[in-house]
Amino acid sequence: MTTEVRSAIASASRIVVKVGSSSLTRRDGGINEEAITNLVEQLAKRRALGHQVVLVSSGSIAAGFPVLGLASRPRDLATQQAAASVGQGMLIAQYSAAFAEFGLTVGQVLLTAEDVTRRAHYGNAQRTLFRLLELGVVPIVNENDTVATEEIRVGDNDRLAALVAHVVQADALILLSDVDGLYDGPPSQGGAMLISSVKSADDLHSLNIGGTGDAGIGSGGMSSKVEAANIATSAGIPVLLTSAVLVAQALGDAQIGTAFAPTGERSSTRLLWLEHATTGTGRLHLDAGAAQAVTQRGSSLLPAGITAVEGDFSAGDPVDLIDHEGNAIARGLVNFDSSEIPALLGRSTKELARELGPAYEREVVHRDDLVLLRH
Repeated sequence: MTTEVRSAIASASRIVVKVGSSSLTRRDGGINEEAITNLVEQLAKRRALGHQVVLVSSGSIAAGFPVLGLASRPRDLATQQAAASVGQGMLIAQYSAAFAEFGLTVGQVLLTAEDVTRRAHYGNAQRTLFRLLELGVVPIVNENDTVATEEIRVGDNDRLAALVAHVVQADALILLSDVDGLYDGPPSQGGAMLISSVKSADDLHSLNIGGTGDAGIGSGGMSSKVEAANIATSAGIPVLLTSAVLVAQALGDAQIGTAFAPTGERSSTRLLWLEHATTGTGRLHLDAGAAQAVTQRGSSLLPAGITAVEGDFSAGDPVDLIDHEGNAIARGLVNFDSSEIPALLGRSTKELARELGPAYEREVVHRDDLVLLRH
């Protein structure tokens, strides 16, 4: 199984490669030009073999904060956005120049979770990425840190990379960081063993998975990489996790690091984003019958089955569906504003249509915009 997974990664015709901030920038912030040059050279070699590459690159905040006179990565959102605004331009300029040395053009794609969960936005994001690949461009994807608020953030670029791999129907995902693989304990403490392969989530139960790396530059850590690997493999995509300094081997024979085997099959990309890249902006409480209809019969959520509403949200926002025991059982895109729903509770759609008009003869959450949450 391990050999098959690594062979699939080595021969993948379309790959997504994610690289973290700590691998691209200096410990005190600012761009590490040598690291970018080395990364781009190896990606260009893979391209020369006829393969397509999508790069998910962190580093905009880390690149920008020293230019703003800050001593360390900012913690507040407004300053992070300011640093990202400065650093993203610097980062893409470095990539553009480095790829140009190999005759390759790059295209910048900045995403928020909203871009691929809202129905009107999702198709455009996917079409853009596909067209860039068709044109021979190397898409460079990052979360749009300049405008993303806490409500519409994907959260980290490891998770973003896993979701992008699904969007572009990639054959493999490679996660590059400052650690050469997944260990059964903190590598810095000594005695920890490298885990060469992960066949299922059961292999991870006994592990002590650490957080952000030693540099403190990025926002992710080993736990986010494992989560990203789980997202990708559950969608049928094999994953390789290793160090950015070993990028040549990772993009060559893939015989290093930790290989994660696929555990599921491809599903709706938009629903994958809805599950993993959003948080509920509100909560709809369901009676027992509605909860059963949603979870067991794949039904839409109708107003008759809602007992209470919490939060302030607008039509199209993601909301969590809560059963009578207080468990979040599903997440979906709601069709009404939070101010409208209290008047609909417990009433049939036909009754509402007669009283309020045909616009109210519809689901509160349609089953096509709903995903069950795994516990």
